[in-house]
Amino acid sequence: MTKAEQRDLGDSNSPIEDELEDAFNRMVGEGTQRLHRPWHEVLTTGFFGGTEVALGVLAYLSVLSATHNPLLAGLAFSIGFLALLLGRSELFTEGFLVPVTTVVAKRASVGQLLKLWSGTLLANLIGGWLIMWLIMTGFPKLRAQTIESASHFVDAPLGPESIALGLLGGMVITLMTRMQHGTDSVPGKIAAAIAGAFLLAGLQMFHSILDSLLIFGALIAGGTPFGYLDWLAFFGYTLVANVVGGLGLVTLLRLIRSKDRLKDERADAES
Repeated sequence: MTKAEQRDLGDSNSPIEDELEDAFNRMVGEGTQRLHRPWHEVLTTGFFGGTEVALGVLAYLSVLSATHNPLLAGLAFSIGFLALLLGRSELFTEGFLVPVTTVVAKRASVGQLLKLWSGTLLANLIGGWLIMWLIMTGFPKLRAQTIESASHFVDAPLGPESIALGLLGGMVITLMTRMQHGTDSVPGKIAAAIAGAFLLAGLQMFHSILDSLLIFGALIAGGTPFGYLDWLAFFGYTLVANVVGGLGLVTLLRLIRSKDRLKDERADAES
């Protein structure tokens, strides 16, 4: 079948299936808006993203402390992802599929992508630290559980297991983003958020922002055998693994799948 015949089969004149065309247009449209925001909007959105994920951490710690079941706690953590979804805030690791597709489509620049990544990452950490301080102050009974949960991550040796968990963590949250942009259904988007939270938090995958907030909470609680330098070492390799997992295992494959559509979009952008 020729490309022209393939285009004629669908409702749109696109080289990809109609469902993928709709998802592609949603991603590029949203990505263009996100990447052209000024600094103060990037930082504000990222700050709210950090605070909302921290509330998901509060739910996670509360259920884990009561049940000692990380799978149930992972479902409770979905409150954080639902807040991100419905509140239109932003988490650093959500910034792989949509913004990168937009840059490849030539609707934004690499510099704008780096601004989004750096601003969102910094604001996520600041907002998350602030809420973890409030949580440790307001819920002292959760301090022991927070230290225990944080130790699981910060004490993990750098090796094949921790790297694999970091790669999977980046893959899962980028897959969650892909699923949410693959549908207009709000219940479908909510289901994707719950599924992502269950896998990421319930299975204790390594995630640069989520796990950093747990470690911040433990450091704020005090009495830990580790400090901020230990957090930085964990954060460094987990961040790299998340980026590689999100970009290499999901985003790159989606770009390959949509390469013909991307060619058309790039040609339109250059004309």
